[in-house]
Amino acid sequence: MARELFGTDGIRGTANREPITATTALSVAMAAGAQFTRGEHRHVAVIGKDTRLSGYMLEPAMTAGFISVGMDVVLLGPLPTPAVGMLTRSMRADLGVMISASHNPFEDNGIKFFGPDGFKLSDAVEHAIEDRMARGATADLAPSAWLGRARRLDDALGRYIEFVKSSFPRHLSLEGLKVVVDCANGASYRVAPTVLHELGAEVIPLGVSPDGFNINLECGATAPEAMRQKVVETGAHLGLALDGDADRVILADETGALVDGDQVMALIARSWLERGRLRGGRVVATVMSNLGLERFLDSIGSGLERTAVGDRYVVERMREADFNIGGEQSGHIVLSDFTTTGDGLIAALQVLSVLVESGRPASEVLRCFEPLPQVLRNVRFEGAAPLDQDPVRQSIARAESLLAGTGRLLIRKSGTEPVIRVMAEGDDAVLIDRVVAEVVECISENCRGAS
Repeated sequence: MARELFGTDGIRGTANREPITATTALSVAMAAGAQFTRGEHRHVAVIGKDTRLSGYMLEPAMTAGFISVGMDVVLLGPLPTPAVGMLTRSMRADLGVMISASHNPFEDNGIKFFGPDGFKLSDAVEHAIEDRMARGATADLAPSAWLGRARRLDDALGRYIEFVKSSFPRHLSLEGLKVVVDCANGASYRVAPTVLHELGAEVIPLGVSPDGFNINLECGATAPEAMRQKVVETGAHLGLALDGDADRVILADETGALVDGDQVMALIARSWLERGRLRGGRVVATVMSNLGLERFLDSIGSGLERTAVGDRYVVERMREADFNIGGEQSGHIVLSDFTTTGDGLIAALQVLSVLVESGRPASEVLRCFEPLPQVLRNVRFEGAAPLDQDPVRQSIARAESLLAGTGRLLIRKSGTEPVIRVMAEGDDAVLIDRVVAEVVECISENCRGAS
């Protein structure tokens, strides 16, 4: 049975429109709280959020939902998504919640859950929560004397800052390095500059003035141009752009050239392989990662395993096979020696540690392989996606035939927004451009026809 509420990364949509309403937030909190109530101890849920205006609506609604089923609530305030996973586990909470729509604009918001182990919930558990919501939560209401309580964790920020700093080698320092950090006016606006400064770097911060409306607005990992320009303008050694909830990062070397998650995974994998730290000898990435990454890992005696798109699927495979490096081309980097989910800041610190030890510029260190030509375009749609329509299927079949033996085509519907992603890569850049353009045109025409 398909999930109706949860997508590939929790629940997401336009704020104050279903399913991102106070009513649904209350209901899902009641259902999730009941799902994770075990035994007679005082159960605890922790709630973090990013800087969106709608967080002020969703946070109290979810707090009320948890309290109504007998859960205490610890409010963390604005913190990165990986901080919620870390604090859920370190505080021995029963459930963690991050209120965020990650890289989406401020109009959107979302709800991500973490289990007591600090990992995102499985499909099966999300099914169970949806089933509870469908049945209604009245039976799960706590007796009056067992209602939960809410409190704020005043040192949540400091706990996470120290945790992130502990991932950086103790014998190294960032002294002498100038680093630009773009926090996307999001959840990391206090954390990231503080971590880099306390490790010794000269920090040039961007996107650190959130107002509820400007998260990801012409800044951050999905719009890294300002960061790139600031690196060149100030002569910085490295630039990093985090997204709204700081679980992904895009880098820029000292020339301003952008560096994606594939290159970051390649660099960390080579460094850890040389030190005997790469467990299982392989890296986990999604079907979106460049074929150049796969060839590079093969060349150094490692290898690549691919999963469906979504860092949760990367993490699931990492846990199954005990791998400790995984991620996505978009900049989600999961280093399971430290974290249970993608952490853009911790990934950036691993890159910075290699820069410090090598003494070489980022433009040399971060170019592990030459990517194959790859084109990705998005087609927005309304209503049902037109992928099952005959003209679209025929267009996709033609494109796959043209690429046979020289490249690959990937068509997928986003799990977080009404977008169809069309990606192709291969050795022939001209052919790649042509097949993507033809498929995108066909999908667009059928989207218009359907509406």
